[in-house]
Amino acid sequence: MNAPERLPKDALFLADTHEVINVSSELVDYNAYLQDQALQEAVTREGADWAQEALAAFGKLTGSAEYIEQGVLANRNPPELDTHDRFGNRVDLVRFHPAYHTLMKTSIEHGIHSSPWADPKPGAHVARAAHEYLHTQVEAGHGCPITMTFAAVPALRATPELASLWEPKITARIYDPRNVPDAQKQGLTIGMAMTEKQGGSDVRANTTRAYPTGAEGPGQAYELVGHKYFVSAPMCDAFLVLAQTAGGLSCFLLPRWRPDGTKNPLQVLRLKRKMGNVSNASSETELRGALAWMVGDEGRGVRTIIEMVAMTRFDCMVGSSAGQRAAVSQALHHCSIRSAFGSVLNQQPLMQNVLADLVLENEGSLALTMRIARAMDHRDDEHEDLLVRLVTAVGKYWICKRTPNHAYESMECIGGSGVMEDSPFPRLFRESPVNAIWEGSGNVQCLDVLRAMQKTPPVVTAFFREVGKAKGGNAALDRHVAALQQEFADLADLEYRARDVVDRMALAIQAALLVQHAPAFVADAFCASRLDAQGHHNYGTLPRGVDCARIIERATPRA
Repeated sequence: MNAPERLPKDALFLADTHEVINVSSELVDYNAYLQDQALQEAVTREGADWAQEALAAFGKLTGSAEYIEQGVLANRNPPELDTHDRFGNRVDLVRFHPAYHTLMKTSIEHGIHSSPWADPKPGAHVARAAHEYLHTQVEAGHGCPITMTFAAVPALRATPELASLWEPKITARIYDPRNVPDAQKQGLTIGMAMTEKQGGSDVRANTTRAYPTGAEGPGQAYELVGHKYFVSAPMCDAFLVLAQTAGGLSCFLLPRWRPDGTKNPLQVLRLKRKMGNVSNASSETELRGALAWMVGDEGRGVRTIIEMVAMTRFDCMVGSSAGQRAAVSQALHHCSIRSAFGSVLNQQPLMQNVLADLVLENEGSLALTMRIARAMDHRDDEHEDLLVRLVTAVGKYWICKRTPNHAYESMECIGGSGVMEDSPFPRLFRESPVNAIWEGSGNVQCLDVLRAMQKTPPVVTAFFREVGKAKGGNAALDRHVAALQQEFADLADLEYRARDVVDRMALAIQAALLVQHAPAFVADAFCASRLDAQGHHNYGTLPRGVDCARIIERATPRA
């Protein structure tokens, strides 16, 4: 019997089971602004060309591996609540990972919380939106207190004496996270507390009461008693709050600390456990005689705070557009490297159809968002003001609602690895529904569109004037707009049909902007797939004749 063959001593293959080949890489250490052609074009087109240098520097920061890691860490280490210190004193202190503070500091030092108010000029809102678009791709949760701080200023200006006291510190580019009285700080953040258990979006059903401590009316002091079921960012220095007075629902500014340095009894009961937006603290609170000052006229709380809500809804547009860009960037990057069945994925026809379709969605979202940013820069112009009033709700509804499926479809481009928690996609996917639900869900937005049309009929004229700027540029768009105008002529069951009408409005204005400003191969593909098709269902159903390769090339980031 022959002896068994001996293996050579240098048989290293015993431990070397495979070679790592044909895999993707991390999308890091690239310039997120200079690698985003559509964003650069929008910044120039909408009036903020002066911000190009600053945005390029910011794009380098937000595309760096070290900074992207801050977003990962902020979500891996969620906030924690200490209601009391170890001696039993009430503190209501929310603790955050240092990465969260890094993100907040960056946003505030770059003016994302205030720049259009502190330095108002043409393009200010556009430049701010572009910065926010880049930063949200790194991490979305910290954007909640940044947005609310930004949005609080127009509401506070309803009572000039309060605005003069608070606005300088709100707009300062100084981040101070300490839980100390506002008098000891140079920079402040602002939250808002509207939602109660029994009312939700129906804030007129709120039961929190405000009792005057002396004189009544705007700028006067009250004490608030009640609950708030959803207070986002309870570590802010003050909050805009709705409460009932003898004159009806009114708006108040409520600080965490009283002027005498004692703690204001806004007491945090618990932090919410959310599926997304993990880095951001959201809470339930009790108001036990909390001192606050009336903002705006008594009984006009909704009207006072509506300016704040309009700004936060705009930021939902920015945030969801940014989520789309983050998702499709990952898909484009992966598919430019990975091969299957003999060729690179982004060269395969069916994958090209999917990727190009995802890019088109993001381009439409970005174009509409940046157009509204320009309108916000020119509210003194009647047409621009009317666009903000109507189309912010249209855009918030459409863009935010389209984002969850966009995130999922982008994740599918990665395959099984996209589902793993060490991939960016689980966080992107969990984040994707948030903006559609917060700040007024889809039905609320559609009803707000109808309300704007009924209360301010010129908004309809402004809308069709805006989409009319593209007339003759694309036959499918012309047909779509004509049919939409006919739809507006029939007011029967309009509330029942509101989602369909708002869908068509969103597509009309996105298409009109792309026809005017995007390359023809982008605009024509958008119109052919969204307007001419018998309903645009799943991504990857672009019609024949679309130049998918050019759309993909235009949008693919190069690390």
